[in-house]
Amino acid sequence: MDPLRLFVTGGTFDKQYNELTGALAFKESHLVEMLRLGRCRLDVSIQTLMMIDSLDMTDADRALIVSACQQAAESRIVVTHGTDTMVDTARALGAALPPGSGKTIVLTGAMVPYAFGSSDGLFNLGSALSFAQVLPAGVYIAMNGRYFSSERVRKNRETGVFEPDGEP
Repeated sequence: MDPLRLFVTGGTFDKQYNELTGALAFKESHLVEMLRLGRCRLDVSIQTLMMIDSLDMTDADRALIVSACQQAAESRIVVTHGTDTMVDTARALGAALPPGSGKTIVLTGAMVPYAFGSSDGLFNLGSALSFAQVLPAGVYIAMNGRYFSSERVRKNRETGVFEPDGEP
């Protein structure tokens, strides 16, 4: 099996609760622990690009994610990302890395921080790693056991789920 690259960008996935202030903040990524708990047997290289809330993500941050994906030696890539602007980053990646690039890039995130214990993050990570191995070249979002093309997805802010957007 080909190796995978996992890029960490922050988002709810990696937020931690600060018991002193009551705020959610970033310390270190939970990805190594999540892969261990999930008994992952894939050859995965993890690289942290940033640890920010996706609402704070700038065009320069997106350009860094695009550049990292372009330069990665691996053709199968998973990006952990905050859900609020995940679609924006997926579309930026899709524009820069069309299917002809030979790369399969899957973005995923969580609606509940992993540290809370009731997070959807572990399930979404496992799904994203699986989808990255089997989907053809292109850019996708994987959430809640489903995958979506970067060109045809939206986050439904009323229901808090990702869903198809536009005609197939």
